[in-house]
Amino acid sequence: MVNAENDNPSTMAMPGFAPGMAMDDAQFEQWRDLLESRTGMTLTPERRSFLEANVGTRLRELGFPSYQAYYEKVMYGPGAIAEWATLVDRLTVQETRFFRDGDAFELVAEYARERYREHGCRTLEAWSLGCATGEEAYTLAMILHKAASEAAGRRYFGVTGTDISLVALDKARHGVYGPRRLAGTDPYWQSHYFETLTDHSVSVIPELRKRVSFSQLNILELRHAPMHGMDIIFCQNVLIYFRRWRRRDIANRLADLLAPGGLLILGQGELTDWQHPELTPVAARKVLAWQRSDPQNGNRSDHGPAR
Repeated sequence: MVNAENDNPSTMAMPGFAPGMAMDDAQFEQWRDLLESRTGMTLTPERRSFLEANVGTRLRELGFPSYQAYYEKVMYGPGAIAEWATLVDRLTVQETRFFRDGDAFELVAEYARERYREHGCRTLEAWSLGCATGEEAYTLAMILHKAASEAAGRRYFGVTGTDISLVALDKARHGVYGPRRLAGTDPYWQSHYFETLTDHSVSVIPELRKRVSFSQLNILELRHAPMHGMDIIFCQNVLIYFRRWRRRDIANRLADLLAPGGLLILGQGELTDWQHPELTPVAARKVLAWQRSDPQNGNRSDHGPAR
């Protein structure tokens, strides 16, 4: 999703380009159209300064004299694909934290406990979309590990995190974070799933890290996603940056990738008046979630994590 929090434009001027020079309407429209066509993300006119700052920083780093010259590089120039990937990293969020939405993660924990204990599931597979630097995916892994360890018999789990940013995914795979990312996290999770390093940063323990995989995925290309039959799909703070019709398309695609009885969690306010014929809304406080019907175990009202 688009990041408005980390703008840090360079102050070094290039010949023919004044720092902070505004895009004209036509330039803004062509950059906005390019971003939407390739990633699905939309920018309102109020976000023009964000786009100017981030694109302007990159073009000054490379020595381009104008937005138009850099646009032509991204579209047609040598190394255009690699340069576009670099720019996307500048325009997508990489700032998050563990247990960012406590209510949503509590719903996941309740769901996992019920599936392991009451329905005898041996394995649960979770998917974090727009995982950024991995905090959300590792949070899901901690919750599933705890639920599996509390259930009778051998229980397993796996978590997949996907994001469009290769830079963010590389950080996620390393699993090393500054202490601020754990701010407000219950000491239980810190003591059981992290190791403190000599520079006071923390590292996700290897036992948990090996249960989480990360791969690049553009949410517009869900039809090519290898994930299917997922028990938990966690897609928060992502759809808000897409047009309303595209949000519905994405939600429909995600619903089709759920396993019977699977749980889909979206961000509050990201999708309204949407329903899928195979999904039932979950009565969870402060969480926007649905559960797929499961013919073997009855409907959601019989066994779902309603609260």
